[in-house]
Amino acid sequence: MNTAVLHGKTAIITGANQGLGREIARAYAQAGASLLICARDLELLRVVEQELSLLALPGQAIEAVPADVSDARSVSVLVERAVDRFGRIDILVNNAGIYGPMGAIEKVDWQAWLKTIEINLFGSILMCNAVLPYMKRQHAGKIVQLSGGGATTPMPMMSAYAVSKAAVVRFTDTLAEEVREFNIDVNAIAPGALNTRMLDDVLAAGPEKVGKSFFDRSLQQKATGGAGLERGAALALFLASAASNGITGKLISAQWDRWEDWPQHTDELRRSDVYTLRRIVGRDRGILWGDK
Repeated sequence: MNTAVLHGKTAIITGANQGLGREIARAYAQAGASLLICARDLELLRVVEQELSLLALPGQAIEAVPADVSDARSVSVLVERAVDRFGRIDILVNNAGIYGPMGAIEKVDWQAWLKTIEINLFGSILMCNAVLPYMKRQHAGKIVQLSGGGATTPMPMMSAYAVSKAAVVRFTDTLAEEVREFNIDVNAIAPGALNTRMLDDVLAAGPEKVGKSFFDRSLQQKATGGAGLERGAALALFLASAASNGITGKLISAQWDRWEDWPQHTDELRRSDVYTLRRIVGRDRGILWGDK
């Protein structure tokens, strides 16, 4: 991929102060985009802003703004700032997210459970709502959502996270159809098992709260290094670039899907429900007695 694939483009990246969000911001900056990065922790965000500013070329701007994506007023101020600074919004990366409370559903704090939904799901929706009027007027845009294992497999003892991420994927493919006529592509990324702050949260919670099986897998992931951030950031860059034009409404695995080859198959992807969440019926698994 051309190293300047985002030259002249502007992007908002949420949760950009650490982990995958930080890595995506770096990839976008190196690809020539002007960035508005946000997170709740301004101190860490300033460090990233300084780091990315060293990569910026003349005419390329990097700005950090503290924001809480679960708060409608905060989101509105953030997007207004992006428009005032850049004049347009080409790309939105909804990366901000938390694991939330860990433990049996009847024992976890209900307000913490709700807050996880507010950040992971409602935050994504609020950000989309705020940028879509500008993207529609431009008749162009790219929205990249962050999903994860919680969308495609049960995650006992981490129900708020799993529920929110599954909902993000259904919102993604629904929104993709809603805005298709405006030339706006909306996709979700499953980045793989990453060694980030969220993994540290799991290990700190312990096996009694997250379950022994998941805790043991997390220990192994910590020891082996996990999937690495680079592949997820590369997919986020691909989805922000013109190379992915027409690919929309998909849940894409950074680690396991050959997404670099997908531009050769955009018509087939558009006609198919592959790489989406669907109900599995008996006949899909060779069971003939359960459905017509």
